[in-house]
Amino acid sequence: MKDIFLFASITFANGLLFTNIYTSMIDAKSWGADLPHSIETARQYFKSINPGIFFRLLAPINLILALVTLILFWRVSTEVRIFLCIAFALYVIVDVFTFAYFYPRNEVMFKTAQLTDVDAIRKAWTGWNSMNWLRSCIILVGLIFSFLALYTIYHKQ
Repeated sequence: MKDIFLFASITFANGLLFTNIYTSMIDAKSWGADLPHSIETARQYFKSINPGIFFRLLAPINLILALVTLILFWRVSTEVRIFLCIAFALYVIVDVFTFAYFYPRNEVMFKTAQLTDVDAIRKAWTGWNSMNWLRSCIILVGLIFSFLALYTIYHKQ
């Protein structure tokens, strides 16, 4: 039964990773394609709903699943515990990074900056665009540690 939590944790983290990669490859390129017009288009598109809704729902679920998985597998082995601790810590780092780094840039790009302030928008977009790849890498490393835990659990059986 507890294996379901590990598989769910891996599934949610994987979903976040691939959605994040999609955002870097498609959305972020569109946002910066023809500043300030492309940001104006994105602002209009995001008036009713935005990708933040998805991430604000899935990221906490991912953290909860990773924490529950860590608790459930705590006594399996030291190796599994370390792998799951590292994965959980990396997922926490991603969320802290998101709040501290990405939210302020989202505000500049999609809310506060005047469309005439192209330099501020470009600076926010450039930082967002490059650092989102780092955020994806951190999630990937967390997933690798989750998979290492999964491998270790099944290898020992």
